[in-house]
Amino acid sequence: MDVSVIIVSYNTADLTIKCLASVRAAAGKKEIFVVDNASTDGSAAAIGKQFPEITLIENPQNMGFGAANNRALKICRGRYVVFLNPDTVVRPGTLSRAVSYMDAHPDVGLAGARILNPDGSPQESISWRYPGEKFAKSETKGLPGKIACVLGAFMIARRPLIDELGGFDEDFFLYGEDEDLAWRIREKGFSIGYIEETEVLHWGGQSEARTPPPELFEKKLRAEYLFYAKHYQPQTIARIKRSQRRKAIYRLITLWLTTPFSRDRQAHENKTRCYRLVLAMTRS
Repeated sequence: MDVSVIIVSYNTADLTIKCLASVRAAAGKKEIFVVDNASTDGSAAAIGKQFPEITLIENPQNMGFGAANNRALKICRGRYVVFLNPDTVVRPGTLSRAVSYMDAHPDVGLAGARILNPDGSPQESISWRYPGEKFAKSETKGLPGKIACVLGAFMIARRPLIDELGGFDEDFFLYGEDEDLAWRIREKGFSIGYIEETEVLHWGGQSEARTPPPELFEKKLRAEYLFYAKHYQPQTIARIKRSQRRKAIYRLITLWLTTPFSRDRQAHENKTRCYRLVLAMTRS
C-alpha cells in the first residue's frame, strides 16, 4: 500500500463527495479514510452510500482536526499518509507524483502540494517562518531545511515517522496542529518539502463559514499561543506579547478615532473585538 488518505469531514457533505471522487480516480495503490466529526448535514450517510469501499469512521462528537486524524492513523497501512482537507479536489497525477517525490527525497519527512483557488490562481502554499519566529532565533536554530510548514490542505508524510511522533498533538483543536507537526518533524532531523508538480484545488474555510469573524480570530489566536507555550522559551513569549500588545493598543486607538467615519460598522466592531482579545491574551 503506497498511500493512506485521511479526510476529516465536518458539515461539508457536497465538497467531501467531490474530494472523494477525485481521490478515488487517482492512480496508485491507496486506501481512503473519512473521519466524520459528528456532522449534522448528513455527511456520513451520503459518503457511506456513494463510497462503500472507503473506511468511514463516525465520531460521536466533534473531536477536532488532529484527534480525528489520529483515529484513522491507528489503522493506516500505507507507506505514506496524506492528510487532505474535505474542501479540496486532487488533480490527476498528484498522489503518484507526491509518492515519487517522497521516495526520491529521503531527507523530507513531510511535504505539501501546490495549492490553487477554484479559479486556478495560486494560494500561499508555503510558510517560511513560524508564528513569532523573529523573536525565536535561538529556538529555531538548527532546525533542518528552510520551509517552516506547508498549507495543511494537502500534506504527505512518512507514516512510520508520524507513528513515532504519535500523530497530531490533540491539544490543538483546529488551528496550529500543522505547524506543530512540522516543527516536531524537523526536530527529528527531517526537512519539510514542497512538490511543485502537484496541484490541489482548495475552497478554504468551508467548515468555519458560519463562524463569526471574532470567534474565528480567537480560535486562531489561542492556537498560536499554544504553539508558543509548547516550543518557545518564556522570555521569547514575553517579547512576543510586548510586541503584540503595542500593536493592539495602537490599532485600538486608531479604530476609536476613526469610528465616526466608518462605513462598515460591523467590520469596525469586529476589528475592535479582535484587538481587545489580543490585549487580554497578552495580560494572561
